Amino acid sequence: MEFLDAHQHLILRDRFGYDWTADIPALDGDFTLDDYNRQAAGTGIIGSIFMESGVNDADYQNEARFIASLLKKQSINGMRGQVVSCRPEEDEASFDAWIEECDRMRVKGFRRILHVMPDELSQSPRFRANLKKIGRLGFAFDLCVLARQLPLATELVRDCDEQRFVLDHCGGVGCDFDGWRAALKEFASLDHVLVKLSGITAHCSPDAISMETLKPWVDHVLELFGSRRIIWGGDWPVVNLGSGLPGWVELSRQLIAHLSSEEQRDIAQTNARIVYYI
Repeated sequence: MEFLDAHQHLILRDRFGYDWTADIPALDGDFTLDDYNRQAAGTGIIGSIFMESGVNDADYQNEARFIASLLKKQSINGMRGQVVSCRPEEDEASFDAWIEECDRMRVKGFRRILHVMPDELSQSPRFRANLKKIGRLGFAFDLCVLARQLPLATELVRDCDEQRFVLDHCGGVGCDFDGWRAALKEFASLDHVLVKLSGITAHCSPDAISMETLKPWVDHVLELFGSRRIIWGGDWPVVNLGSGLPGWVELSRQLIAHLSSEEQRDIAQTNARIVYYI
């Protein structure tokens, strides 16, 4: 089984600030494209989509511009495009100018990390009006929320019914199972949403990472979304907090091994190609 990694970060401290990593010793230092390629070698990963890395606000546009310069140099087995950060809460002129510039940078989608922001941010009329512009242009919007924010995410998605959404990291695994299970069911009932099978081992203690631990969570995701609405992501280097990238690839193979070959391929790469225009 070959994987198109739809969630690959880089940490380049000589260029950008990453305040969110300050209390995470495992993410000290740089995590470069060469580092990623070494981790991915031999795993079956055939390419990746860069996912904006939560850089400090002052750096998010320059990160996208720098990644665009890397994308010009990549071979067919390198990065295939990028999902860039945006600020839908900004005034219309600023937001529109950024979206227009992104048209020249091999952008495949947009994201605004919401789990570290006030809950009301996504509820403002301006945020939703700007977000709908992304949908009209045909781009997906990645949602990164805590499990307790899933009802807010559902409300947002319901209001933006012409926008395709991708729910990162299964909607915040690592919380109360029953609460997450019910909230995710409501979210999944909307037909213009997908979920990203990513980021779940980072929420486990190292001795709890196993098929037995992860299977109930993944089986619930499979039941709700089916193989046509699940996208696989490595979440490197954050995955180092849990299984590490090679370990996550192997666990992923085991967790979907009972599916048909076509269903496995849907999750591993086909859905990402469709959603992100690869």
